[in-house]
Amino acid sequence: MDAGTQPPLPRRPPPEPLHQPGNADCTAVVTVMFALIIIFSMVLIPSSSPNLKNNLTILHQIPEGHVGVYWLGGALQKTTTAPGFHLKLPLITHYEPVQVTLQTDLVRDIPCGTKGGVMINFDRIEVVNRLKKEAVYETLLNYGVQYDHTWIYDKIHHEINQFCSVHSLQEVYIDMFDQIDETMKDALQADCTRYAPGIEIISVRVTKPRIPESVRRNFEQMEEERTKVLVSIERQKVAEKEAETQKKIAITEAEKNAYVSKIVMEQKLMEKDSLRMQEEISNAMYIAREKSLADAKYYMALKEAEANKLKLTPQFLELKFIEAISNNTKMFFGNKIPSMVLDQRLLGNFLRDLEGRKNLDA
Repeated sequence: MDAGTQPPLPRRPPPEPLHQPGNADCTAVVTVMFALIIIFSMVLIPSSSPNLKNNLTILHQIPEGHVGVYWLGGALQKTTTAPGFHLKLPLITHYEPVQVTLQTDLVRDIPCGTKGGVMINFDRIEVVNRLKKEAVYETLLNYGVQYDHTWIYDKIHHEINQFCSVHSLQEVYIDMFDQIDETMKDALQADCTRYAPGIEIISVRVTKPRIPESVRRNFEQMEEERTKVLVSIERQKVAEKEAETQKKIAITEAEKNAYVSKIVMEQKLMEKDSLRMQEEISNAMYIAREKSLADAKYYMALKEAEANKLKLTPQFLELKFIEAISNNTKMFFGNKIPSMVLDQRLLGNFLRDLEGRKNLDA
């Protein structure tokens, strides 16, 4: 080592950080405070008011059939959550579960005046509606969480009064009461479709309105009279039906008798026709038999005539004359006896000459 060179100085160890007991105490305090806040949120907040609960709670639950809607510092967020458990920042984020399934809003005590000035009151009207899930943000942005107060509760009052103001008590209470449900449904849905398309009106159920007692008694009397008229009409219809039934029975019986008589007549006619055919056959057989007999007699007479003609010869006549005279036991006296015999012989000669001429001509 040179004389001019100085030996290196030894390094000092790095100074140890000073121990400050206050930092560890602060960390412990913050941890304890955070744990107390969590315990306070989970134990004490559920028993507090809903708004305070929704603001202060960290772990919250969205029930089935609802979606979770959040406000960050008062600004509505587009993000929604499904049913289940979720976390949020206390005090900064506020949440509300919004139902997106079918729900029934009950509107009570709706007074209205009819066209005739009679005041009536609808005790309850039920409106079945549903908020579409995809329209939750737009609907709440425009009308808030209590959107149904604007488009259902307040609107049904307005529509009922509009309907009553243009119809009489008779129409509202009796004649057109069955049409109020559909009329209210169409009116609500028309405005919701125009201004709040996410709200769907499913059905409306309107109960019978309360009317003044005096008017109600008049209606009851009218209904009793109408019932009596209807009963009398029904009795008349029953009597007419019975008369018509008796008439049909009589007609059926007459048709049956006529049909039976027709069958009997046809049967008799068939019997007569059969007898006539039998008579015709018998007559034809008799005529044929008699004709055969007449032909036989004619033939026999003809043959006898021909035979007799062949027998009419002079010799046969003379023989017959002699036989006749010989059989006669009586004796006649007079001048004419020889001439009678002579006349007979002359007749025989005449016939003999006639026969000879025929043979010559042949």
